[in-house]
Amino acid sequence: MDTKKIHYISGLIITVFVGLHLFNHCYSILGADNHIALMITLRGFYRNTVFETILLLAVVIQIYSGARLFLVNRKVAKTFFEKLHIWTGLYLAAFFVIHLSAVFLGRFFLQLDTNFYFGVAGINSFPFNLFFIPYYGLAILSFFGHLASIHNKKMRTSILYLTPLQQAKAILVLGFLLTVLIFYGLTNHFQGVAIPSEYNILIGK
Repeated sequence: MDTKKIHYISGLIITVFVGLHLFNHCYSILGADNHIALMITLRGFYRNTVFETILLLAVVIQIYSGARLFLVNRKVAKTFFEKLHIWTGLYLAAFFVIHLSAVFLGRFFLQLDTNFYFGVAGINSFPFNLFFIPYYGLAILSFFGHLASIHNKKMRTSILYLTPLQQAKAILVLGFLLTVLIFYGLTNHFQGVAIPSEYNILIGK
């Protein structure tokens, strides 16, 4: 199996998890308690030894194969979506390494539940939010940018009178709108979230 095929299959596995994860974050517009309740339900699907092992292997494969493809494709990428494909992939690879390291550090070293409050502590605390808002925002936008680029490359038919290129642009718009919606919820409708004391360690308190 060639590198592109391996990269594609591992990407599908990751997309399933990321889709659930982003849906969970969208649920934050209904409040932290509802976000956590849905997370507990979803964890029944993805937080088990089998799925976590598959997911971690998929991430490792995705990063390794993506790095190889990046070195080749960055030299030949010409169009906007070709360039978007390789650079969003590079950002996502870096994000996966940092984010997964932080989550496992929180779970196994700090003994914290990596729930809603683990994710939003930095977003709702100055000056940490100067890093975490663009850090998370670019991750969501990169995910949709990567999807849009792949869609533009592989799709051959129109849907609802939209050409493949227009569909790819619509995916980018959807990604932007969901990013705003997610931050709307994760910051308690932009008013800020009270962080429980056990999570203060994440922001140096």
